[in-house]
Amino acid sequence: MPVLNERGYLRRAVETVLSQEVDGPAELILALGPSTDGTNEVARELAAEDDRIVLVDNPAADIPVGLNIAIRAGRYPTVVRVDAHSELRDGYTRQALATLSRVRAGNVGGVMRADGRTPFQRAVARAYNSPVGLGGGAYHGGTQEGEAESAYLGVMRRAVLEEVGLFDESIRRGEDWELNLRIRRAGYRVWFDPSLSVTYWPRESWARLARQFHATGRWRGELVRRFGRGNSLRFFAPPALVVAIGLSIVVGLLQLTGLLTGWWSVAASVVHLPVLAYIALVVVWAIGPGGGKGWRDKLWTAAVLPTMHLMWGAGFLAGVARGAHDTVDTSRLGDRNTPLP
Repeated sequence: MPVLNERGYLRRAVETVLSQEVDGPAELILALGPSTDGTNEVARELAAEDDRIVLVDNPAADIPVGLNIAIRAGRYPTVVRVDAHSELRDGYTRQALATLSRVRAGNVGGVMRADGRTPFQRAVARAYNSPVGLGGGAYHGGTQEGEAESAYLGVMRRAVLEEVGLFDESIRRGEDWELNLRIRRAGYRVWFDPSLSVTYWPRESWARLARQFHATGRWRGELVRRFGRGNSLRFFAPPALVVAIGLSIVVGLLQLTGLLTGWWSVAASVVHLPVLAYIALVVVWAIGPGGGKGWRDKLWTAAVLPTMHLMWGAGFLAGVARGAHDTVDTSRLGDRNTPLP
């Protein structure tokens, strides 16, 4: 478990891990980043309470670095990745181990069940769980068991990890997708089991959500530069939306200033259709059951969806054009990366 500034979530996350029932010995390795909110003090308290908890330092704070440090410190043949901002459901580990053995996979993952403690966080959770928000990936609400492109968190065979080379420490976001790409290319299955469920707590503020999605989109653009067709077509929908909005704005300004008139103006108006269709989709989704129960929920949903899509899409375009370089997600801690997906 990579950990960075998770004082409000760490204890509960650790409790759900330690309560898992498995046939055999287990340990929980916390890779501690340079937290500034007292998280590491909580971690030391937890380690003093249970000798199954092992603490290792991750001064770089980067996700893949912390994961690799923790994996190398581990003693057992199966690695269960967990996050400090999530909670494992009862029976998660036992079921995952059974599925790993049954289908002879290299990595097994389940469903990310986003949840929230505030109206805004619940709106983000609804977006995570809906096909309109982060639709496409099996772990965002899939119901059919089978081979998958990637896995949320993941329960992995150590031998497979060591064969493919652990996590790529040059990738700060999307490192799980890239690892699963190597696992699949090495001839192993990445498997989705919808009976596995993990509660995930998303960002708590609009600004943090925007920064998170821009950084994630930027790194997806970097992964497109590196792996090209290895990326799913669904990753290109948000940047296509950003381009469509840009074209619509340009054409609209030309029409308003009279620089574009007559039949040329009528023909050019077709660029407005995708934007109008997107606005209609967001409005219909927000006022429907997917938008929540009250008007406040629905307004937050209508604000959250475009924020996620546009920030991710803008980051993607920047990543494709210029690469990600040292881009980090500053939504959790100043100028350092965050260990959250």
